[in-house]
Amino acid sequence: MSLPAESTVPGRTAVRLPRQAGPEPRTTARPAPGPGPAPAPSARRAAATAALCFALTAAIGLQSWLTGRVGGFDLGIFDQGVRSYAHLQLPHSAIKNVHHGFPAGFSLLGDHFSPVLALLAPLYWVWDDPRMLVLAQSALFAAGVPVVRRIAAHCLAARPGAVSAAADTTGLVYALGWPLCTAASVGFHEVAFAVPLTLLLLERGLARRYRSVLLCAALLACTKEDLGLVVGVYGLVLAARAHRRADRRGTATGAVLLAAGPLCSAAAIRWAVPAFGGRPDYYWSYGSLGPDGGSALARILADPGVLLHTATTPLIKPALLLWLLGTLLLLPLGSATALLAVPLLAERVLSDNPNHWPATHHYDAFVWPILLVASVEVLGRLAGAGRPRLRRAGRALAAGAVACNLAATCCMGLYGLANPRIWKPRPDRSALVRAAALIPDGASVEADNNVAPHLTPRTDVVLVDAVPHGREYVVIRSGVRAFPFADVGQQQERIRLLLAHGYETVWSGDGVVLLRRTRTEPIPGMRDPASGGPVRDVVPPDVGRNLFRG
Repeated sequence: MSLPAESTVPGRTAVRLPRQAGPEPRTTARPAPGPGPAPAPSARRAAATAALCFALTAAIGLQSWLTGRVGGFDLGIFDQGVRSYAHLQLPHSAIKNVHHGFPAGFSLLGDHFSPVLALLAPLYWVWDDPRMLVLAQSALFAAGVPVVRRIAAHCLAARPGAVSAAADTTGLVYALGWPLCTAASVGFHEVAFAVPLTLLLLERGLARRYRSVLLCAALLACTKEDLGLVVGVYGLVLAARAHRRADRRGTATGAVLLAAGPLCSAAAIRWAVPAFGGRPDYYWSYGSLGPDGGSALARILADPGVLLHTATTPLIKPALLLWLLGTLLLLPLGSATALLAVPLLAERVLSDNPNHWPATHHYDAFVWPILLVASVEVLGRLAGAGRPRLRRAGRALAAGAVACNLAATCCMGLYGLANPRIWKPRPDRSALVRAAALIPDGASVEADNNVAPHLTPRTDVVLVDAVPHGREYVVIRSGVRAFPFADVGQQQERIRLLLAHGYETVWSGDGVVLLRRTRTEPIPGMRDPASGGPVRDVVPPDVGRNLFRG
């Protein structure tokens, strides 16, 4: 016989009611009240946003290809390197090797330590063409869309009703991000892997999947030698956050990354780069601080003010920082995640190389996922705040950041796609392509930088530069300054020199000349490219004067 049950009604005496005979009912324990896990964002919307990201960046990249705005530096270099991987060889690039005067056994791993690029080799078994790299970069950018949506869902988990809209908006802002547009417009770079791997590193850390964090960190360190510094800073942030919530595995993982990241960078620069024919100090561009790292550190410790002076002179440097942070309404500054961008931004604003200062190259895409995630984290805290005023401020900041970034994208990406005039190549660039079509397969060529990628799949091509190389064909412009010449006069002088020493004109038009070598005779100035050791380009004086013109 079952015992009576009690029923209590507020304000009344408890009354025992008889329990019905029969089997005991099963009860299911209910979870404690709370926000619970965020609902999964729509897979359909995620796929559509990823497709949009791919279409936008691929269109910008192919537009640059069709109009001749991408060059041997750097698309041709990566094309030659990945083609070497596809042939199961170390990555080599005649364009890079000959132009900068590296020794004969030089590998691109001695330039930038980026072994992750070997993952692209199978693509060249399908289509052996530089445009494959353009499409691969767009696909890698698009792969970041579902990751950044998961990050947004995690950050807004305290407000389940806002998760779907937050994921959609964050995914769209990322997909249409102006840094991805500018990176796509200049061809292909290691940033193609850095963007999705950085996002995945941050997302796996938020999900507390620490084995995956270690794998992402290892791949990021193999993407470019300086990204080990980003891994190290992330280790510090992860360890501090995990320690606050008494997460021992997270703290240990962060400590490992904090130590291993900088060690990987140091090992890549000091050991791996020289092992593949490069020089550890080749990309040292901090002469205003000192001739090497040790001297620079000693000077900074003796006079910390020199750091601030170098980082703010000329004014384009603080303008760059203001542009990067201002388009996100300074939101990244409210999250420790933004610290991951410090090594990458310091490399640029402390550099003497003016190419690092404008916002028109691929460098901004390295920090784009970091700054965006930091912004989302701040907005997530504001959305979950108990005070309505903070929640309203968060919504206003989110709307403002979205508007600023979409406006920047319209100016730096969408405008070029929508303008028919930009789809039409300049006459000199069209003439370069016509001249290149006259060069037979397998020929040895010295080519203008802007037509070199059109020749890398089928010829042995190097850059036409300050040193004659005695190649069978030379295609050069005579009316427009071309990299790496300082002025048009140098190019015209080169044409006269070659015509006087064994070359004849095959074709000319629209300021482009195609020459063919008909006699083997010494050319004044021709020398072994590696005889003087690696050399650096002299940057023209007009570079680095305008934030939006490289």
